[in-house]
Amino acid sequence: MTEEDVNVRIWAHRGASAEAPENTLAAFRRALSLGVSGIELDVQLTRDGVPVVLHDPVLERTTDGRGWVGNWTWAELRRLDAGRWFGPQFSGERIPGLAEVLALVPENVWINIEVKTAPQVYPGLEEKIVECVRCAGRRRVLYSSFDHSSLMRLQRLDSRAFLGLLYDGYLLAPWDYARRSGLRVRSLHVRHWFVTPAFVREAHRRGLKVFAYTVNDPRRASQLFRWGVDGIFSDHPRAVGG
Repeated sequence: MTEEDVNVRIWAHRGASAEAPENTLAAFRRALSLGVSGIELDVQLTRDGVPVVLHDPVLERTTDGRGWVGNWTWAELRRLDAGRWFGPQFSGERIPGLAEVLALVPENVWINIEVKTAPQVYPGLEEKIVECVRCAGRRRVLYSSFDHSSLMRLQRLDSRAFLGLLYDGYLLAPWDYARRSGLRVRSLHVRHWFVTPAFVREAHRRGLKVFAYTVNDPRRASQLFRWGVDGIFSDHPRAVGG
């Protein structure tokens, strides 16, 4: 392993999303106040080509808007309330642009950008994300996606990109899958149910880090760390950080 490896024990999943509305600046500020070394967020594309931080492809669950994210312009999305659903004290919280979050998070904190939107629906998303990261001058960025063709596009756009293979446990030998696919991944991002000590040992033998999601139970977090997991994604970094 080199000094450039991704060394994150606790990833704040969508920010400290148990304490503030997910994927908002409030959630990211809360996570940073807890001293996390990594922030995870989700990125989609507006109708006018702006990368925005939002998990769902539709707006209803976490905003007062309706419909598909990609049908709205950036200016229109900025008028939506993305905090009141979580609690009245967060009324007026907005959907942030990726550029805003990159500017907020200190350089020493890693950012895991999960690419959410299928490229056939919103072509050019990867290009916009890489452009945004380059303009911000960020180095500690790890890309992940359930759409592995998206990771391949990111790899072509930036041959030095840090890639995490995100999957739901259906890959019996993810290291072989990555090799066959031509993906130069640094880490495996796997649902914590599928993690075993033998899996962690084999991943490490292959030179891959293991990041498990989404872990909010401190006892489960402790068990995973005993097994050698490199880091976990958590909605509640304060609870699992000990």
